Amino acid sequence: MDGAGIHIFKDDEDIKIGEIIGGKLEGTIKRSTICIPIFSRNYALSAWCLCNLPYMVDCSRNRDNKAMILPIFFNVDTQDVKLKTVLYHDALQKHEQKFGCDVVQRWKEALREVASIKGWNLKDKG
Repeated sequence: MDGAGIHIFKDDEDIKIGEIIGGKLEGTIKRSTICIPIFSRNYALSAWCLCNLPYMVDCSRNRDNKAMILPIFFNVDTQDVKLKTVLYHDALQKHEQKFGCDVVQRWKEALREVASIKGWNLKDKG
């Protein structure tokens, strides 16, 4: 996919341990035309994913050539991501202890906003 100019970042492989996440990924998001967050049942467990979601939202609002956000909901419903169910609540509460209320509130706002965008609902057939 890199040959086609498509860069994929996963929590567990593209950013090396000890590497500054913000600079590399935020620069890539800033240059992106399309951002595709993939919401799964475990998405809210990853502070790394949650940190980058508000940045995607900011880039989609504040750039001249706004980035388009195309969400994928994999084995979750938009209601889960909008925080209208309990699915993400425990993880967010744990993050609040580590990162504080203000940071987690920003994540919650970004989750709700992106979940309001028409995306794809995918279900695992296996």
